Amino acid sequence: MAEEINSLEGLEAVAGIAAAEAPAIEREPVRDALGRAYATGKRKDAVARVWIKPGSGKVVVNGKEMKDYFARPVLQMILRQPFTVSGTEDQFDVMATVKGGGLSGQAGAVKHGVSKALQLYDPSLRGALKAAGFLTRDSRVVERKKYGKAKARKSFQFSKR
Repeated sequence: MAEEINSLEGLEAVAGIAAAEAPAIEREPVRDALGRAYATGKRKDAVARVWIKPGSGKVVVNGKEMKDYFARPVLQMILRQPFTVSGTEDQFDVMATVKGGGLSGQAGAVKHGVSKALQLYDPSLRGALKAAGFLTRDSRVVERKKYGKAKARKSFQFSKR
């Protein structure tokens, strides 16, 4: 059994040894032959396949410009968030294909995919993206409808007689 630690000095000594044993993880950039980084983003029922490469900031979603596909300014802002947080506005071109879900879920899926692709392209951006919570998949989905209920939780109106 491991030796018992009864003082703070003993704990600090053990923590110092543990920290020295764990090497820092060096992440390598992941790019294909064309210099692009690829990632899959998901949100609700939407799945986005995203490629990023150095460019002028052009965003194409399902063959359309971002302003045409996501007409609402809020959805366009959601798509630009990873670039704003990482300080790389207008430095990467994005090509994305999205399937499933509605426009809000699709915008979230593209944002998740762009964030993952950015950190694969340049691992130094990982800290900022992770701190903002963009690398975590939002697991919230619509609750299913239950038998005998009007919706997931709503009941039919109760009738006494």
